[in-house]
Amino acid sequence: MTGTFFAIKNVKKQNELNSIFAEKISDLAEENKLPDEPVQLEIFRKSYPDVFFESFYDEEKNDWLVKISAPIFPGKEEKKQTELWWAEGRLLPEDELENKNEYWKLIYQYSKLKDPKEMNAEEIEEVRNFSSSKNRQTSQGTPMFFFDFLYTAKSKVIIEDHIAYSTFLGKPTKIHERIKTPLLNVEKRILKLADDDPEIDGFVKNLKSADAYNWRVIEGTGGRKSFHSYGIAVDLIPKRLYGKAIFWSWTRDKDPKNWMLTPLEKRWMPPQKVIDIFEDEGFIWGGNWIIFDNMHFEYHPEILAGM
Repeated sequence: MTGTFFAIKNVKKQNELNSIFAEKISDLAEENKLPDEPVQLEIFRKSYPDVFFESFYDEEKNDWLVKISAPIFPGKEEKKQTELWWAEGRLLPEDELENKNEYWKLIYQYSKLKDPKEMNAEEIEEVRNFSSSKNRQTSQGTPMFFFDFLYTAKSKVIIEDHIAYSTFLGKPTKIHERIKTPLLNVEKRILKLADDDPEIDGFVKNLKSADAYNWRVIEGTGGRKSFHSYGIAVDLIPKRLYGKAIFWSWTRDKDPKNWMLTPLEKRWMPPQKVIDIFEDEGFIWGGNWIIFDNMHFEYHPEILAGM
C-alpha cells in the first residue's frame, strides 16, 4: 500500500513537472515566433501567377526578404531572379531601405474620384499643393524596382526585346508582351458590347489612337519613368473631345488655379462599361486620380486585387 501511495505521488509530481515544462516550451516558442508573412504578398502571387515569390524573415532588419523569380519571356522556361525587401509593401533593394519613406506602397486604395462639387476649400488647396511643380519633384514616388525586374525595364534597349507590335480596337500600338492577353480580352469584350450598344459603338468609332509603349519620364517629377516606358499603360485618345477636358495638365494650362474643379460632366470619359471591362482585366483608370488622366489605363492587377 505504501509503495502504491508513493507511486501515485511520483506520477502526480511527474505530471506537474511535465505541465510546467510544457508551459515553458510554449512561452519560449511564443517569444521566438516569427511574425506572419505580410498578407499583401499573397495578392502579388495571385496577380502574377507565373511569378514565384518566396519570403524569409530577417530578425536583424525586422523585415521580409522576398526572393522573386519569373520567366524572362512569358511562357518560356528560362528564368530571371531578384531579391527585394518587403519594406511595408514597397519591394526595395537593400541599398534603398534607408530611403523607404521616399516611396509609396505599391498597393494603395483605388477608389472613385470625388466629385469636385463636394470638395471643400482645404481639399482644393491640398490638390493645388500636390500638383505643384515643387511637390511633384520632391514628393514620394512609386518604387519601380519590382516593375523594372518583372518587365525587364532597366533600359530602353533591354525592354524593347519585350515590346510587341499589336492593335487595339483597330489602332496600331506597341505593348509589353506580358499584357498581350489581358488587353486582347478587353478588346474582345468591348467589341462584343459594341454590336448591340450604341454608346460603346460610338466610343469605338470615335477612337483616334491607342498609344502605349513610349520610353519617357513623367513630366515635372525630376526623372521618374512613366508606365508607358514599360508598355503597360495605354492612352485612348478620341478623334473629338467636344470641348471637354481629358488631362489635368492640359486643363491647368487654361485654368492654372481651378483646373481641379472642372465638373465631371465637363470631362471626357470612356463609357462606364468600358472602364468596368478594363478594371475586370486588371487595368486601373487614370480618371479616378486626383490629377485626372481620363484617357489613361494602366495594368496593375495587384492594386485592384487589394481593394
